[in-house]
Amino acid sequence: MRQFCGISQSGNLAEAVSGLKNPQFIMLLSNDVQFEAHVKRLEKLFPNVASIGCIGMSYDVGIAENGVGVIAFLDGVSAAANVLEQVSTMPVKYISRLEKDMEQVGGSQQDTVCIDFCAGNDACVLTTINTVLKRRGISLVGGTGDAGRVSVNGKVYRDAVAYALVRNHNGRVKTYKENIYHPLGDYRFIASNTDRAKYIIGSLNGKPAKQVYQEILHVTDQQILTQTFQNPFGKINGDDICIISIKEVAGNALACFRQVNDSDVLILLELGDYRAIARKTIQDICRDFPTRSAVFSVNCLFRYKLFCEQGYMEEYLQEMAALGSHAGLVGYGEHYNNRFVNQSMTCVVFE
Repeated sequence: MRQFCGISQSGNLAEAVSGLKNPQFIMLLSNDVQFEAHVKRLEKLFPNVASIGCIGMSYDVGIAENGVGVIAFLDGVSAAANVLEQVSTMPVKYISRLEKDMEQVGGSQQDTVCIDFCAGNDACVLTTINTVLKRRGISLVGGTGDAGRVSVNGKVYRDAVAYALVRNHNGRVKTYKENIYHPLGDYRFIASNTDRAKYIIGSLNGKPAKQVYQEILHVTDQQILTQTFQNPFGKINGDDICIISIKEVAGNALACFRQVNDSDVLILLELGDYRAIARKTIQDICRDFPTRSAVFSVNCLFRYKLFCEQGYMEEYLQEMAALGSHAGLVGYGEHYNNRFVNQSMTCVVFE
């Protein structure tokens, strides 16, 4: 298979798709203002081609912050794209669509992946989708788009998740997750007074969450929102750590980008040597896949901001380009199988 990536910094869709012929699957990454027009135009240009889209920044060796990006797979893939609606209340109501698409695409753990763009309630959505994917051991990579809208096959949806099952007929697929944080000290916190709907942590070990965070890191209210780049929370999930970013201060509480429940055990994380960690990820991919057709990744908005602040973003994209055809989305949350994570990078590699 091959991956195509076309980007227009000005939001010119014709420029972005220039040179694209006979795609078998398309991802549209557009800006808020032009999104719906781009969805309609893309469907006219490539009718009956499976496609999903969302609002967000796209990248290959460079990044389009407010333009449009088109990433397409061709020459040896098959795909089915669809939508689960009412994700805030009952995504399971539409699960038969995914079951039918699984039968249509076929495939297995070795050659098939699910890619999704979500408009919210990510943790519940991923649990729902995983009930079907786990039957064949199929992995998932995706992320949260902006402005509460996604697209599927030329139509825009709100309160929905767009997904595509993609099968590589010429080789394997494998998903990866990169974490650039590690535990800080031996801090352990029991969360309480949480608001699951608003993703709020009220208390940690019985004390106001904001006070606990400030006393450990010696930061002001205004500094908390940037300090989370260096020191997010973490939740231990088996042998893995799920990163939880702070979104805003809510009185004496902290609102996060990921749901925290009463009695959850949290730890505090600190930023590691992200350059070395990124190089190790690239080495791992090269070891697993001596030959690569494509890499599609989702990088967190907070990683993007951190890398830009550190003057590393351009270097990072150049390093990832050494893998071959690499392109992706800057997301507001990252999906890895049945996990909704923050401040991470997830990707799928095609042989």
